[in-house]
Amino acid sequence: MNSSTKSLLSFLNKTSRPADVFTVEEFTDEHLMLKETVEKFVDREVFPVLHMIEQKQFDETKRLMLKAGELGLIAADIAEEYGGLELGKVSAAIIAEGMAKARSFNITFSGQTGIGALPIALFGTPEQKSRYLPKLLTGEHIAAYALTEPSAGTDALGIKTSATLSPCGRYYILNGEKQWITNSGFADIFIVYAKVDHQHFTAFIVEAASEGLSTGPEENKMGLDGSSTRSVILDQVHVPVENVIGEIGRGHIIAFNVLNFGRHKIALSSLGTAKRAIELAIEYGNVRQQFKQPLTSFPLIREKIADMVAESIAVESVVYRTAGEMEESFSEPYDSIAKLVGKFAVHCSINKVMATEAAGKIVDEALQIHGGYGYMREYEIEQLYRDVRINRIFEGTNEINRILIANHIMKAYEPVVEEEHVSGPLEKEYQKLNLARVILKELIESARKNNLTDMNKEQELAAAIADMAIGLYAMDSLLARARKTSGDQKIEIAAKVYVHKTLQQFMNLALYLKNYAGIGVEAIQKAHQAIIESADNLIGLKRQLAEIVIS
Repeated sequence: MNSSTKSLLSFLNKTSRPADVFTVEEFTDEHLMLKETVEKFVDREVFPVLHMIEQKQFDETKRLMLKAGELGLIAADIAEEYGGLELGKVSAAIIAEGMAKARSFNITFSGQTGIGALPIALFGTPEQKSRYLPKLLTGEHIAAYALTEPSAGTDALGIKTSATLSPCGRYYILNGEKQWITNSGFADIFIVYAKVDHQHFTAFIVEAASEGLSTGPEENKMGLDGSSTRSVILDQVHVPVENVIGEIGRGHIIAFNVLNFGRHKIALSSLGTAKRAIELAIEYGNVRQQFKQPLTSFPLIREKIADMVAESIAVESVVYRTAGEMEESFSEPYDSIAKLVGKFAVHCSINKVMATEAAGKIVDEALQIHGGYGYMREYEIEQLYRDVRINRIFEGTNEINRILIANHIMKAYEPVVEEEHVSGPLEKEYQKLNLARVILKELIESARKNNLTDMNKEQELAAAIADMAIGLYAMDSLLARARKTSGDQKIEIAAKVYVHKTLQQFMNLALYLKNYAGIGVEAIQKAHQAIIESADNLIGLKRQLAEIVIS
């Protein structure tokens, strides 16, 4: 693990300075204009025809992709020399969050801007970029990412699709089947992964018109009804050798690094969905009356809303901090795109796990606030409930992402906690953050001492380490944001609510693992004492937070 990666993981050991953490309050005028453009596009162009898209009228999808291309939304994150706008990672994040409201259409769009175009944009040859990117960026052509197979999901390297060099040496002949491929019903090009000579994992650009390429029927899915999901059959498909992306046998570098971006974009999409669910819950709760008063006047409903808002603010703090860190890194000279993107593997997995699970909880509570109406198809929240479930499976299940996080941390973690005293209204929260860091430190030290460092075998331990890393990154990001926006009552209250809850989770995880990992009790006792001695009236804080957002 190189030093730059270790510095990105410094949140595990020490408190970040607010100046070093990017927040949404720092959006420029250009960022705000872009945000408005996305909102108008979704509200005026997508929403009126979303019911048609969700009936699989894909002509509407393709028309809207052209419109998105005209607005520059597809090209935002691509270099100018290949027709992109090169607006930066924060702008790309704003687009990804804003498009979430477009539901099924967003799956087509994000499949294009993320895992569809990025393999070519990041790893393609100049000729590949010149040939394929212009039409992808205008929306004239649609891309699909074909990695998953019936027997290879999370175990991506276990694919069976083969690629054999033709006798003339001009083509690779691909044979195999891909499963659950987004955009496959109307894609013009596929990014296909296959094994050359049954062993060298390699990426190819395959044109949809290629002889021998066919797709199965549309899958009957639980949600995202308006996205195209089919199997892709490759039967003696001849792919020109110049359509190999990167090097033979190095396809995993492309796949895993592109998935890092995909994970961050799913986190942003999940944030957008969570915010939409909160908006729907409050709108419904304000007009729905029971016992002659609106639902939002009842304390239990307000508690739900406060928890939903605190969670969404924490997620927002994390995903835009990561976007800011990415933008800063990409603006500096670098030798290898793979190494640069790889530095953010832990952060992207943290973003993905945290945001998708938060969105799942928030949408569930929003449906609960709708009561029986939330179970009816004509209400948007019912559709969100079905749509959001896949996010914990997309781009690597949350389980495999937790193991990835733990593997990185177990190798890179340096067992030193630099405690920093922060005075002011968040003093107690920073003390809790430091206690949480000590719990993680003792857990990792105990695991190393007891030879429990193989995270692929010690998966229960790995999940706990990952959850603690997620908690630390979230608390550190949210507290830095609260200090930076000093005086913003909503952010400050959210920070207090979130930190208190998260320290309790740390304590529970440590107790769960105490006898297995041999963790000492002192740190657990200190955390317990801090919770007992907490001066905050949590019920009062949540009522206050709910009042701010409802009114």
